[in-house]
Amino acid sequence: GAGKTTLVPLHLLERGPPGRIILLEPRRLAARASAFRMASLLGEEPGGTVGYRMRLDTKVSAKTRIEVVTEGVFARMALEDPELAGISTVIFDEFHERSLDADFGLALALDIRAGLREDLNILVMSATLDVARIAALLGDAPVIESKGRAYPVEIRYQARPPQARIEDSVADAVRAMLATEEGSILAFLPGQAEIRRTAERLEGRVGDDTDIAPLYGNLTRAEQDAAIKPAPAGRRKVVLATSIAETSITIDGVTIVIDSGLQRQPAYEPATGITRLETVKVSRAAADQRAGRAGRTAP
Repeated sequence: GAGKTTLVPLHLLERGPPGRIILLEPRRLAARASAFRMASLLGEEPGGTVGYRMRLDTKVSAKTRIEVVTEGVFARMALEDPELAGISTVIFDEFHERSLDADFGLALALDIRAGLREDLNILVMSATLDVARIAALLGDAPVIESKGRAYPVEIRYQARPPQARIEDSVADAVRAMLATEEGSILAFLPGQAEIRRTAERLEGRVGDDTDIAPLYGNLTRAEQDAAIKPAPAGRRKVVLATSIAETSITIDGVTIVIDSGLQRQPAYEPATGITRLETVKVSRAAADQRAGRAGRTAP
């Protein structure tokens, strides 16, 4: 809740070295949302001073000074222009999520700085990162800490019978929280199928003042934007999301997070050469990030 994603690039734009700033985000939703937020703080629309670049969706112009990109896009930028000409700073946001593209991008940036661009600034940001190890990797880089703005969050554990389907357990928890607590709910499920089945179990079994909103990567931009908008006055919202909502976005009005503790991630099988999706438990860092979504705007 420190505002790293949106305030640090704007601060560097005003007081940092001349040149473009590249901000890497692990997800397209976070990249687009952060670009819109920074542009709004400047009184502009994306594509002006702040733009974004991702697969199948780009808004940049000759005026763009801050460019928010997904991690794979940055790797291509570095390979096509090994000097990163005109770029003064590269920011790796939410680095604790650790993807192949993010690690490869950091390796490329470090290589470019060592061989071609001693003036290239590299900044790694995260709320839950093992700071000592990454600082050592960056040549004992200085560490800046911010307490941010995090409201207290009460953690409750609810056992799930081993034979129970995850969508049944999450739907039961959602109904229980709607009956006993105030505010909107953000529920984390491993994938699109579980989100669809949970929504079916909630259909007609929540109050008339409650909207059910799915949030996952395959939705259209309009559907994703509708999910992260705050609920209208007098209404509540239940957002059923994958780990896409884990970092870098704030859904106003959410004071309850229900975490299934699961996520779906790709796993490469060397024997077959095939990458398949598997459902695994989330890491402690991810669980902390998810819980923190409940304390972004209120206890």
